[in-house]
Amino acid sequence: MYTIDIEKRCGCFKRDDIDLPKNFEDAKNAEYEVLKLANHMNANYCKKHRFFLTKEDNNFTIMVELASSQDL
Repeated sequence: MYTIDIEKRCGCFKRDDIDLPKNFEDAKNAEYEVLKLANHMNANYCKKHRFFLTKEDNNFTIMVELASSQDL
């Protein structure tokens, strides 16, 4: 079983009504979904944060960090 989740639930994430954590039977589907989510967040959220991925064992986590002025 592969799990995707988010490190911190910012306001934009809460308003987007995404249901996490999610579980998948195979790594390819989990990786596809987590990449799609992180890209969606980076493209559509308020730009105060930057979202990126980490993977540990069977867990994919969307990490959240403050965006620098260079990221805007």
